[in-house]
Amino acid sequence: MCLIAFALDAHPRHALVLAANRDEGFARPAAPLAAWDDVPGVVAGRDLAAGGTWLGVRDDGRWAALTNVRDPRHPRPATRSRGHLVTDFLRADDSPQGFAEAVYASREQYDGFNLVVGQGATARVVSTHADRIWRLEQGVYGLSNDILDTPWPKVSRARSGLRKAIQSDPVRFDDLFALLDDRDVAPDERLPDTGVGIELERVLSPVRIVTEGYGTRVSTALAINQSGLIRVAERTWNPDGTAGAMVEAELSPPATRA
Repeated sequence: MCLIAFALDAHPRHALVLAANRDEGFARPAAPLAAWDDVPGVVAGRDLAAGGTWLGVRDDGRWAALTNVRDPRHPRPATRSRGHLVTDFLRADDSPQGFAEAVYASREQYDGFNLVVGQGATARVVSTHADRIWRLEQGVYGLSNDILDTPWPKVSRARSGLRKAIQSDPVRFDDLFALLDDRDVAPDERLPDTGVGIELERVLSPVRIVTEGYGTRVSTALAINQSGLIRVAERTWNPDGTAGAMVEAELSPPATRA
């Protein structure tokens, strides 16, 4: 997952509204959004290479998402897949703060990452590239391949698009998928320098990346109502950049199930 825009308690109906793109090589095997048989109440995609995931939600309003931190000039030796951080949180029952503290203490075991973990509108962010844990207040946030709210063009565009989307009541998933389908290339003077060269920086600058062998694999929209009802949808993108399948799910809080 390489771009996440999310709004906490910024809409009268929703505790959380999230829009995210996962960028990855198309050769890496993955399963689409689905209910997990081995973790009751969880709906998520799954990385079939390492077994973790990039984004998921549980029926009690617990959610998590991950991006990598792109810094080829400072490689980090990894002993564990970053995707297991999301899976571990969805399996656990400790608070977002408690889980974030545990991850912060062990973050040197992983390649560079940003992890956001939440329960409804309560969220924390941990990064391998920051000596702090973010305790997030009400607002609209963005994460890509640098620390929280770094003003890369794609992050700024996604946050701006999300601010517009949450002006609707209810929030329309079509609006969230539209902002995730933005393929505009940023001007050179606004591109970051992450050590991959200007040509590749251009390729990676859109909200949705389309390039040979690598790009946006899935787009995900997630909304958690103030009542606890959850709606999540995932659109798959084909290697040629065309739209693939759409999967949708709705989850009710455990206590309200018939």
